[in-house]
Amino acid sequence: MQLILGSASPRRAELLAQIGVTPSAITPPDIDETPANGELPRDYVARMSREKLTALPQSDDTVTLCADTTVAMGRRILGKPADAAEAAAFLYSMSGRRHRVITAVSVGRGSDSWQKVVESVVKFKVLSDAEVNAYIASDEWRGKAGGYAIQGLAAGFIPWISGSFSGIVGLPLAETAALLQTAGYVKPQKD
Repeated sequence: MQLILGSASPRRAELLAQIGVTPSAITPPDIDETPANGELPRDYVARMSREKLTALPQSDDTVTLCADTTVAMGRRILGKPADAAEAAAFLYSMSGRRHRVITAVSVGRGSDSWQKVVESVVKFKVLSDAEVNAYIASDEWRGKAGGYAIQGLAAGFIPWISGSFSGIVGLPLAETAALLQTAGYVKPQKD
C-alpha cells in the first residue's frame, strides 16, 4: 500500500521517518490557507488539514496524510509570518507568556477519512531585544507557524511545554501512527 504525504514541509517527512514511515510520494496540495473571518485557531487547522486532504486524489490502495499547524495566542492565529517585522512581533507577543500550538492531522483512504487535532502548550521565557534580533537574523523563522522552530535555535527560549513535542514541530507522531493504523496502512517490511 502506498502512502502519500500531502505536505511541503521537510519536517513532516523527517518526523515520519522517526516512526519508520517513508512516504511513497510527497504531493503538497495547493489550497488557500487564509483563515476565515473570526475563525478560531482549532477550527482553522482542522479545516486546513481536511481541505488539504480533499484537494488530493484518493483511492482504496493509497493512504493520504495531510496536516496543518498553527500557533494561537488566545483566539488569535499566528501563522507563518509574512516578513521579519511580523516574525519579531510574534516573538515579542509570546515573550514571557504561554501560547498554544495546534496541529490537525487528516488521513484518507478511498472514500473514508479520519482526523485528530492535538493541542500543546508552550511557555516562552522573557526575550531580550538581542535574542529576538539574533533569532530574526538567523532566518529560522521563515515558513514556521508563529515564527519559530522549537527544534532549532528557539529551543533556548522554551523552559516548559505540555503536550506533544512532535506536534509542536508539526506532526504528532503517536496520533499519526494511530490514524495510519486505522486507515489500514502497514509499513513495508525491509528486505
